[in-house]
Amino acid sequence: MEPDILELESFLPYRLYRLADTVSREFSRIYKDRHGLTRPEWRTLSGLGQHGTMTATELGEQSAMHKTKVSRAVAELERRRWLTRTADENDRRVEHLALTKAGVAAYRAMVPLAKAFERELLAKLSVEERAAVARAVAALEGALEEKS
Repeated sequence: MEPDILELESFLPYRLYRLADTVSREFSRIYKDRHGLTRPEWRTLSGLGQHGTMTATELGEQSAMHKTKVSRAVAELERRRWLTRTADENDRRVEHLALTKAGVAAYRAMVPLAKAFERELLAKLSVEERAAVARAVAALEGALEEKS
């Protein structure tokens, strides 16, 4: 191969992106079929389900979503009455987002499906491979955190 040519198929960032996108699309079929959710809506629902009340900025940081995607997801979950917004007492520009009872119920219904999806995916790997993947992902995350 020529040194000035990049073979994408063997370039680690590209391979990781493709893998993450494929896994995300496969999992999205589950929550789309069950609840008609988009990926940003699922990430918003799951972020609030896991962490409780958050601001849109916190949700964007936690889920690595752009603020416009967060905003659209929040609007849709609010339309479904799965989420409420409460203005911050000290700064009216900030809203605190929380799941309603219906939102919590939807989230709780999805948790076992998410865990089953993960178990099924990991079952394709040996115990040693699972441990190696966990270590490698943690090492890459740590290295990138140090860099930024």
